Amino acid sequence: MSVQSQSSLLHKYKGVLFSTMSSEALLDSLDSFDAREDDIFLVSYPKSGTHWVAEVIENIPNAGITLTSPIEWGDFSKFEELKVVPKRRVIPTHLNYEMIPVTVKQKQCKIVYIVRNPKDTAVSLFHYYRDNPNLPSTETWAEFLELFLKGDVVYGSWFDHVLSWEKHKNDKNILFLFYEEMKKDFVKSLKKITAFLDISVNDSEMDKIAQNTTFSEMKTNAVKENCDPNHTICALTSDKKLVFRKGVVGDWINYFTPKQRRVFDEVFTEKMQQSDVGRCLKEYTNAEGK
Repeated sequence: MSVQSQSSLLHKYKGVLFSTMSSEALLDSLDSFDAREDDIFLVSYPKSGTHWVAEVIENIPNAGITLTSPIEWGDFSKFEELKVVPKRRVIPTHLNYEMIPVTVKQKQCKIVYIVRNPKDTAVSLFHYYRDNPNLPSTETWAEFLELFLKGDVVYGSWFDHVLSWEKHKNDKNILFLFYEEMKKDFVKSLKKITAFLDISVNDSEMDKIAQNTTFSEMKTNAVKENCDPNHTICALTSDKKLVFRKGVVGDWINYFTPKQRRVFDEVFTEKMQQSDVGRCLKEYTNAEGK
């Protein structure tokens, strides 16, 4: 990756790499954002399932919500844009806990945090770097993995991001969701989401939501909607075709060499040794591509 391509597409803010589509002025002003008590924030590290959960919430009938573009997408005018949204706002973001606007914490807005096995996340982010013109392309998987483990990628270290949120996972206004558990038992996860958001959904509505938010259905719809700027969920692109790649659990096994796996596992063990989330993910980071 050339230094020039990295510097024209990414910039460092408070030690973390951001896309230049998140202006420094906007990042500087996050604490001036006026949260509403009924706001819902959808938070994750990139490529962890935010689009999926957003589609699920959008498919809940009569929920009275409006999905907005990410809070860190754009410039200072973003807050004026969010101010005029009339309904209950669902606001996506990839920010770590420290950078979340202070009024969101003060008003204890509901926050859904989605976490995914970091090996699958790394593979997915590698493809995103290659396919997304808003990110600097890396030549090889080995080169990208090194950057990922150092936290020298957009939104910084996966480990730091997850740990910043894990400190608050027992706060009553925060719901932790595991991507892999959603794949395994979607209805159970959907019930968790609707109960957390105080929205009632009957069984036939649940079935319909499940049908509308299968990976193939979302991928088909993404091609139809494509670049609708009003339907941007990721702060790294408005092109929805770039967002959905495979959506499977365990694809990492097709990329990691035994040595890469060993190095990754050492870093994972070191960083996540005190982490309950790390213990929950162990099954997926060790699984033989299951």
